[in-house]
Amino acid sequence: MTPKRPAEGESDLVPVADKPLGRTARRLLDAGERIVAEPPERNDYLHTVMCQVGMPRRATDARTFERHSGHISIHLEAGSLYNGTDWVPQPLPYGTTPRLVMVHLSSEAIRTQNRSVEIGDSMRQFLLTLGMGDGGGPRGGYTAVRKQVEALAACRLTIGMNLSGRVVNVDAKPIKRFEAWLHHDGSQQTLWPGVMELSPDFYETLTQHAVPLDYRALSALKHSALALDIYTWLAHRLCRINQPSGVMLSWTNLREQFGQEYHNPKDFKREFRHVLRQVLVVYPAARIEEVIGGIRLYESPPPIPRTSISLSHAHSNPRPVDNSEE
Repeated sequence: MTPKRPAEGESDLVPVADKPLGRTARRLLDAGERIVAEPPERNDYLHTVMCQVGMPRRATDARTFERHSGHISIHLEAGSLYNGTDWVPQPLPYGTTPRLVMVHLSSEAIRTQNRSVEIGDSMRQFLLTLGMGDGGGPRGGYTAVRKQVEALAACRLTIGMNLSGRVVNVDAKPIKRFEAWLHHDGSQQTLWPGVMELSPDFYETLTQHAVPLDYRALSALKHSALALDIYTWLAHRLCRINQPSGVMLSWTNLREQFGQEYHNPKDFKREFRHVLRQVLVVYPAARIEEVIGGIRLYESPPPIPRTSISLSHAHSNPRPVDNSEE
C-alpha cells in the first residue's frame, strides 16, 4: 500500500502526552511552541559535514573513530594538551557537549567573521551561552564540560569525500589554537578555556558549507547526542530532496549512518524512533513518514531560511555531497 504523504508540519511520529510530562518533554514542547510562534533571535550554524556524520556519542578508550554517510566519512584522532608542565593525553570527544561547543564556535566565527572565539570569563557563562546553565547539562557539571572542551581542542579531524569518482581528503582539524587559564582547584591544576581558534581550513570550508540551525531546538535536545545528530542531519537533508515521492531510507541505511554504537538492530530501531519523535517536536516543518522497513523523507523547509554567507577572504572548496539515501 502506498503511504499517504503527510501534510506540512504533520507526522505520525509526534508523541501524544497521556501522562504527566517530565522535564525533558516539557522543555521540548515549550521549545516547539516558541519555534512555531516566532522566529529565533539569532541563527546558529554547523558545518555541513558535521551535520551528516557526528562524533562519538559514548565514552570510548579508542584513540581513533570513524563514521560514514554515503560518500562522506570522518576520521577522528585523540590528541594531547600541554598543561604548563606535561603533555596530557586526551580522550576522544563524545556526547552532547562537543556537539554544542562546535555549534557555538562555528556560529560565533560566522557572526564575527573571526576564527578566534572568546569562550567567556567563566565556565558558567559558557554553559549559559550554550543553553546548558539551568542544570540540564551533562552529568558532572562544569568539570565534565571542561574535559570535553579539552578533548575537542586536542583532537584531529580528517574528512574523506568521494566526489563522482574523485577522492578528496581534507585535513580539517577544528581547533588550531586553544588558550586557557591555569586554575587551582585545591588538589591539582586544571585548564579553564579562554580562547579557541578555528583552523583556517575548517573555517574556510565552514563559510561555504554552514547549515543554519535554530538554537532553541538545540537547547531543547541537549539531553541526547543522537537527538542532536538527527536534528542537524534533517536540517541539512530535508531541504535538498527534490523527488515528489520523497526518499526512502531503510533501517539498515539509518543504522549504518547513526547506529554503530548499537550492537542489536532492534535496540537501534527502538531508540531512533523514540528520539525522532522528540526531534520532530522542535522541527515541526519536517515532513517524515514511517513506512514498512524504514522512514520516508519529503522535501521540507529548513529550520532556518538559508542566507548567503560570504567572506572576502574565503575561497571555494570541494562541496561535500550528501548521498545518505544510497
